[in-house]
Amino acid sequence: MASHIVGYPRMGPKRELKFALESFWDKKSSAEDLQKVAAGLRSSIWKQMADAGIKYIPSNTFSYYDQVLDTTAMLGAVPPRYGWNGGEIGFDTYFSMARGNASVPAMEMTKWFDTNYHFIVPELGPDVRFSYASHKAVDEYKEAKALGVNTVPVLVGPVSYLLLSKSAKGVEKTFSLLSLLPKILPIYKEVVSELKAAGASWIQFDEPTLVLDLDAHQLQAFTAAYADLESTLSGLNVLIETYFADLTSGAYKTLIELKGVTAYGLDLVRGTKTSDLIKTNFPKGKFLFAGVVDGRNIWANDLASSLGTLQALEAIVGKDNLVVSTSCSLLHTAVDLVNETKLDDEIKSWLAFAAQKVVEVNALAKALAGQKDEAFFTSNATAQASRKSSPRVTNEAVQKAAAALKGSDHRRATNVSARLDAQQKKLNLPILPTTTIGSFPQTLELRRVRREFKANKISEDDYVKAIKEEIKKVVDLQEELDIDVLVHGEPERNDMVEYFGEQLSGFAFTVNGWVQSYGSRCVKPPIIYGDVSRPKPMTVFWSSTAQSMTSRPMKGMLTGPVTILNWSFVRNDQPRFETCYQIALAIKDEVEDLEKAGINVIQIDEAALREGLPLRKSEHAFYLKWAVHSFRITNCGVKDTTQIHTHMCYSNFNDIIHSIIDMDADVITIENSRSDEKLLSVFREGVKYGAGIGPGVYDIHSPRIPSTVEIADRINKMLAVLETNIVWVNPDCGLKTRKYAEVKPALNNMVSAAKLLRTQLASAK
Repeated sequence: MASHIVGYPRMGPKRELKFALESFWDKKSSAEDLQKVAAGLRSSIWKQMADAGIKYIPSNTFSYYDQVLDTTAMLGAVPPRYGWNGGEIGFDTYFSMARGNASVPAMEMTKWFDTNYHFIVPELGPDVRFSYASHKAVDEYKEAKALGVNTVPVLVGPVSYLLLSKSAKGVEKTFSLLSLLPKILPIYKEVVSELKAAGASWIQFDEPTLVLDLDAHQLQAFTAAYADLESTLSGLNVLIETYFADLTSGAYKTLIELKGVTAYGLDLVRGTKTSDLIKTNFPKGKFLFAGVVDGRNIWANDLASSLGTLQALEAIVGKDNLVVSTSCSLLHTAVDLVNETKLDDEIKSWLAFAAQKVVEVNALAKALAGQKDEAFFTSNATAQASRKSSPRVTNEAVQKAAAALKGSDHRRATNVSARLDAQQKKLNLPILPTTTIGSFPQTLELRRVRREFKANKISEDDYVKAIKEEIKKVVDLQEELDIDVLVHGEPERNDMVEYFGEQLSGFAFTVNGWVQSYGSRCVKPPIIYGDVSRPKPMTVFWSSTAQSMTSRPMKGMLTGPVTILNWSFVRNDQPRFETCYQIALAIKDEVEDLEKAGINVIQIDEAALREGLPLRKSEHAFYLKWAVHSFRITNCGVKDTTQIHTHMCYSNFNDIIHSIIDMDADVITIENSRSDEKLLSVFREGVKYGAGIGPGVYDIHSPRIPSTVEIADRINKMLAVLETNIVWVNPDCGLKTRKYAEVKPALNNMVSAAKLLRTQLASAK
C-alpha cells in the first residue's frame, strides 16, 4: 500500500530559512548563501520522507516566499512596475514583487483560503505577455533525483492560479481572468515536457479552488484546461490535489471526468461528506489519494479510526488504487515534536507535528498492506484514551458560564453614535485622529531581554525595568511625532496570540513549534487542549504603566477571542464556537479590569475573523453569528465613554462588511493600502458606516517609506466615501516587523498628511 505527502514545511525545524532570508534581505549574506541553506533543507526533507517509507514524495513545494508567487514567476507574469525585461526571474524581481522596494510597492498579499498562511495575489490583464521565466519546478525535481529521490513535482494548477488572481489596476471590470487560460497553458506544457524529459513519472496539480462554490463557467474551465493538456500529460501519472473542504457534487463530477488524470487527492478530514461522493461514484481504475491525516492541526491521528475509514474506501476503489495521504500540505503544522523539550509527557503524547504525521501516514499504509505495527497502534490508542479522560481538559465552571451565554446577544446598551459623542467629550480628539495598530519594532536588544528573562538569566526586576524603558522610548517617540492616540508598543510580547495564551488556562506552548505565515514571518501557535479561563489580569500592569507616562489616551491592547481561536491549534473534541465563547469570557474580564484601571481606549484585535470564514457560502451565516457574538461578549459591559477599537488585516472584507458593522465596535482600523484600497469600494457602492474607521494609509509589510503626498492622497480617497468625523489615520497593521529607520519617517509623513488635510478642511469651511 502506497503513501503520499501533499507538501511539507519549508522553514526548517529551527527556522533556518527565515534567518537566511532576513540575512540576505539585510545584505549580510549572498544569494549563494541563501541558496545553500535552501538546498540543505530540501535535501533533509526529501531524505526524511524517503527514510520513513513514503512512496510519493513532493518536490517544488519548497518556496522562498510562497507557491503562488513561484507560479507567477514561472509564467513570467511580472507587473510592469518592477522593470523586469525578460529572462530567468532572479531574486531581485521575485522579492520586489513580494516585499516592494524603495521605488515601488509590493503586490497585494492575502490569506490562503481559511488558513493563517498568505500568498501574493497575481495581477493579470489582457495585455500580460506570459513566458516561461522560472525553471524552479524542473530544477528541484532534478536536484532530488541527483540525491536518489524520485519525487512528484507539484504545480499550482492553471485554473486555481487564475481564480486566485485579480485584475490589474486599470483593467476593465468585465474582464474574465479565465480568458487567460489559453495563454498560460502553453507554458504549463513546456514545464510538463521538461519534467517528462527529466524522468518524472508522476505530477501533482494543486487545484484547491475546486472546493469553493464554483459556477458552471468556472467548472468548465477545469474541463477545458485538462483536455488541452491531455496530450502533453500522456505518459505521466497525473494527480489532481484538492484540500480544505468537501467538493460539491458538481465539482466532484467535474474532477473525476477530467481528461488525462490518473488520481484524485481528497481531504477527508475537513471534507467530512466527501466519502459519500466516493461511495456513490468513483471511476474504475483511478487512484484515490485519501487525505486521512490532518495537515492543519497537531493532534495525533486516531489510527484505529483512520484505518477503518481506509478499509471502507479500499472496498470501493480497490486495494491497489488506494494511497494514504495527508489532508493537505503539512506546511500548516509545526515541524517536529522531537524538538519540544518543555512539553509535559502527557500532552506530548496527544500530539503529532509534520515529522510525526509522515510516520502516521506510512504506518497506516503498512497496516492496510497487512504489516500493522501493533506496538505503534497500541501506543496511539493509549494516548487517545488519555486525552479523552484527562481531568486537565475539563473545567465545569467554565463550561457552565459559556453555556449561559446563549440567552443574550450581548450588545452595548447605547447606540454607536451616542457613544462616539460621549467618547469625544472625554478624549477631545482632532478630526482625522492619528494612531498606530499596536506593536512597534522588536529590536535585537528587546528580543535578547525577553529571551534572557525566559531563561532565568536576568531577574524579574531587571526585566520589568528594561520593558518600562522600552515603553517610555515608544511613548516619547509618539509624542514627538504628535500622534493622537498612543500605544505602548507591546515590548513584552513576542506574539500577539502566544502572549495571551501563556496567561490563560487550557493552553500549552511549544519551544520550536513555528509555522510559516508569509515570507520569513513565522508564528508559534498555542495549543488549546482544554477549557479556557483567565486566572489573573494579563495586560493591566503594562497598559497602566504606559498611561502614567503620558496625558494622551493610551490604548489597552488585547487580542480578540476569534483571532486567538483561529491562530491557535484548537482542540478537536468540541465545536470551535464553544471554545471561542470560553475565550471571549476571559477577554471580557480583562477588558473590564483595564477600564477600572483608567484605560479609556481599548483595542480588541480581530485580525483573523475573516480568515475563519468557511469556504462554503452555506456555512457563512452560522460562523459569522457566533464569531461576531464572541467579539461583542468581550466589551458588552463597558461604559459609553470607553472607546472600543478593533483591527482587521489581509483578507477580503467586502463580503462580510455587514457582519463587521454588527460587531458594534466604536472604531475599526482595517488593512486597505496594500490591497489597492478595494475596501473603499463597498462604501462607494452605498454601504453606510456610522462608527469610526481607519482604513490603513500605508503598507507595513514593505520597507518602502510612503511620502506625505501619497498618504494624503489615500486619506482624500477615504474622505470621498466616508464622513470626515469618523475617519482615522493609521498604518495597515502593527510595526513589529519593521525597523525604526523605516517607522519614524513613515509615521512622521502619516501625521504630516493628517495635519495637512485638517488645515485644508478647516480653510474650506
